Amino acid sequence: MATFAMFLIFYVLTLTGNILIVITIIYERRLHTPMYFFLSNLSFIDVCHSTVTVPKMLGDTWSEEKFISFDACVTQMFFLHLFACTETFLLTVMAYDRYVAICKPLQYMTVMNWKVCVLLAVALWTGGTIHSIALTSLTIKLPYCGADEIDSFFCDVPQVIKLACTDTYIIEILIVSNSGLISMVCFMVLVVSYAVILVSLRQQISEGRRKALSTCAAHLTVVILFLGHCIFIYSHPSTSLPEDKVVSVFFTAVTPLLNPIIYTLRNEDMKNALNKLMGMMERREKK
Repeated sequence: MATFAMFLIFYVLTLTGNILIVITIIYERRLHTPMYFFLSNLSFIDVCHSTVTVPKMLGDTWSEEKFISFDACVTQMFFLHLFACTETFLLTVMAYDRYVAICKPLQYMTVMNWKVCVLLAVALWTGGTIHSIALTSLTIKLPYCGADEIDSFFCDVPQVIKLACTDTYIIEILIVSNSGLISMVCFMVLVVSYAVILVSLRQQISEGRRKALSTCAAHLTVVILFLGHCIFIYSHPSTSLPEDKVVSVFFTAVTPLLNPIIYTLRNEDMKNALNKLMGMMERREKK
C-alpha cells in the first residue's frame, strides 16, 4: 500500500507539473522562444516516458501475479527507448541552444530561428525512433525459452535478452555500442558545452552571469540525473547489479518529476508566467 501511494503521488505530480509547464509555455507569448520550445518538448517527453512504465508498476503493486504479455513487453520496451533516446538528444540540443545564446548572443536569433528549431525537433524524434526500432528488432528476433521472469519493474532490453536460449554476446555488444555509446558521447558533448559556457560567463556582467548560471545549472542537473542512469544501466547489460532496480525506479518515476521542479523553481520567467496563469484561472473561477 505504501509503495502504491508513493508511485501514485510521484505519477500525479509528474503529470501535473509537466502538463502545467507545457500549458504555461503555450499560453505565455513571452515564452515563445527556442529555449522554452525545447523545454515544452522535454515536459511532453517526461509525461510520455513516465506513462510507459509507472501505470503498470502501480497495477503490479496490487496484483499477486505480476504478469505482462510478450507483445505488451515489447511495446513497453519500444516506447521506453523511444522517449529515453529522444530525451537524450533533446538535452544535447538544449545545451547547444544555451551555448549559442550565451557565447554568441548577437547571432542567436539568426542561428536558432524557428526553422532550425523545428528541424532539430524532427531530427531528435527521428533519431529516437530509429534507435528504438533497431534495439527492439534485435531483441524480438532472439529465440526465447525456459524462465519467463524479468528481474526488473518493467521490460527493458538488458533484462529481456537474458531470457533468450541462445548466446546474446553480440546483441550485448550492440547494446553497449548503441545505448551506452549514445549516452556517453552525449554526456561528454554536454560537459564540454557547459565548460565552454562557464568560461564565457566569466567575461559577462554580474546580473547576466547570474541568470545564465542559474539556467545552465538547471540543465546540468537534469543531464546528470538522466544520463547517469543510462550510462550506469547500459554499460553493463550482461551483469545484473542490486542497484539496477533502484536506479531504474528513480529514472522512470522520480526524474520526470524533478524536471518541472528544477526548471520552475530556478527560472524567474517560468515562475512569473505560472503566477500569471494561476491568477487568470482564479479570476475565471470567481466569475
